[in-house]
Amino acid sequence: MPSVQSLELGQYYGNSRNAFWKLLFTIFDEPFSNDYENRKNILLKNKIALWDVLQACVREGSLDSAIEQEIPNDFNSFLKTHPNIRHIYFNGQKAAAYYKQYVKVGNGYNLVTLPSTSPANAGKSFEQKLKEWQIIKQL
Repeated sequence: MPSVQSLELGQYYGNSRNAFWKLLFTIFDEPFSNDYENRKNILLKNKIALWDVLQACVREGSLDSAIEQEIPNDFNSFLKTHPNIRHIYFNGQKAAAYYKQYVKVGNGYNLVTLPSTSPANAGKSFEQKLKEWQIIKQL
């Protein structure tokens, strides 16, 4: 689920301390931009769909550990509508866990859990995250 700040802005990864956008611009060798239209365009240009595993939940604050009463997004319909998708990348362990708990799709997908880009994941440096996130460009 998006952070409180992202929900307020109506943007994925709206918290400026979240490394998601910086990672993508770095991986795809593009000049960094704070403009949300530019950010969405880098996704489109590189054929990346961005969607939360959870459609809704109850949560006080922004920490994943506070998530309760979660409702998953309808991945079955989404994946049937987009049959060319073969790789699904998770931004952190919690997203992967919710997907595995709630989403039951065929085995034709390469599921990859990447380190969370959240500022709460301070155990890995930007460079360490970048090294692991590079996989999205390789496939």
